[in-house]
Amino acid sequence: MAGKSGFRVLRNVLLRLLYGAASLVFISLVTFLADEIAPGDAAMARIGDKNFTVARYEAMKKDMGLDRPWPVRYVEYMGNAAQGDFGQSYWGTRDEVSDILKKVVPVSAQLAFLAVLLASALGLTFGTIGSIYENRAPDRFALSLSTLGVTVPNFVLAPVLAYFFAIRLGMLPLTWAPESQMDGPKFYYLILPVVVLAARPMATLTRLTRASMIDTLNQEFIRLAVAKGVPSGRLYFKHALRNAILPVLTGIGTSFGYLLTGSFIVETAFLVPGIGHEAINAIQKGDTPVIMACVIVTGAMFIVVNLIVDLVQQLIDPRIRESQV
Repeated sequence: MAGKSGFRVLRNVLLRLLYGAASLVFISLVTFLADEIAPGDAAMARIGDKNFTVARYEAMKKDMGLDRPWPVRYVEYMGNAAQGDFGQSYWGTRDEVSDILKKVVPVSAQLAFLAVLLASALGLTFGTIGSIYENRAPDRFALSLSTLGVTVPNFVLAPVLAYFFAIRLGMLPLTWAPESQMDGPKFYYLILPVVVLAARPMATLTRLTRASMIDTLNQEFIRLAVAKGVPSGRLYFKHALRNAILPVLTGIGTSFGYLLTGSFIVETAFLVPGIGHEAINAIQKGDTPVIMACVIVTGAMFIVVNLIVDLVQQLIDPRIRESQV
């Protein structure tokens, strides 16, 4: 029985990885085509109007590999990307894109990890309190806070918090600074971006936790535990929350996708040198290799995180593991 269960889990993981690879191919193709039909010409932009000649233009296109049909360039790019070679940037010193990713991905990963950690901790806390004190003052506070988190977008929340905590109070830095110019630890510069990025996932997880906890607290096994005199702390956190947390874990995995896309706005607003900020710069310049690499890496991160969440769910609840087909 255990062998069959392990085989089902392994098969499910392999299928998820296969579907994830297919998804990466699809989103990379859409991104490549969007960049291909977008106005502007990377070769022309690099030469400049003043230095333009037909000969220089054709030579630049050949140097950048833009003289070949797009299907050929796309297949070649994806083949190299599968081996970890994302090509060279079109701009500046034409750095290797893999070297650029080594600098920006850890920053975004740290930002996303801290944001999801903060969102999960606050969401579970407020959602649990709201369910325990349903329709009373603590519950109304949790619902009001979650409503604000859902309705206020990042591009509004970021300048509001920056104005109060950075400009008016001077408690936090307004934007990122180079490591040589940082006045305090790096975490100090991540506080505002993390809070802004965690606001919406926190609100979503609060509502998910509250709804799931209320449903669980109305189950027969909880009433039986109350009748047996189980202490409140053990009742809520060991019996109720453990059974109510499964949909919340799914919400955490889904929220990670929002954190990746939301980081584009937050990193740009606070000048955080992460993958979102790098992707925005690449889009503005038409730097196709960097754009493609950012899309593929963020997509892969989203797929891996959701796979991990699914595996954690199976570890917490064996019924999910046994139901895998």
